[in-house]
Amino acid sequence: MYDTLVVLSGGMDSAVLLADCLDQGQSCLAISFDYGAKHNGRELPMAKALCNQLEVGHTLVALPFINELFASSLLSSGEEVPDGAYDADTMKSTVVPFRNGIMLSIAAGYAESVAAARVVLASHAGDHHIYPDCRPEFNAALARAVRLGTDDQVRIEYPFAQLDKREIGDLGRRLEIDFTATWTCYKGGLVHCGSCGACDERKYALRHDQGLDPTSYLS
Repeated sequence: MYDTLVVLSGGMDSAVLLADCLDQGQSCLAISFDYGAKHNGRELPMAKALCNQLEVGHTLVALPFINELFASSLLSSGEEVPDGAYDADTMKSTVVPFRNGIMLSIAAGYAESVAAARVVLASHAGDHHIYPDCRPEFNAALARAVRLGTDDQVRIEYPFAQLDKREIGDLGRRLEIDFTATWTCYKGGLVHCGSCGACDERKYALRHDQGLDPTSYLS
């Protein structure tokens, strides 16, 4: 039996969440999803490496149908990821329809199968309103559905729900997370682009303006 199944993307938020759960003494497993995002090739190896480092069991689930059937600039089948902050209308193109609903449903089924009491996702207070499956209303509704659908064997929880991304970055620094071993950029190049909405938020989170961000950016 396990305490917690962590949905681990390889990004900074979920890496901090895994480290925080372990720091609290929880027994953990991690699950990651390859759904055809442009940056999956960069972040998923980092998720695996982190689990190896922390000696946490890691499962990778391939979801090729998302890239084949869904429309989003975040997917390798989609258009180019736009530059600009998350409050720009163009960033709506990065929405992957019902992505979190699909992934959390799979995670809940896997958690019940391996007797993990809860699934945790690093959804946070700074998640932008353009992502419907990151909103508090959605999170609460899905958590209730999972309790009902598993006879209360599995809970979905969002431990960072009251934190913004900078607070998560600060927590990760206290936990001695190597942020250079996490990935954020939606464009998935060899180096973080520094100009897409995701990079913009990473800079804020890691206090780039204060010289504390160890990430290399193109701009």
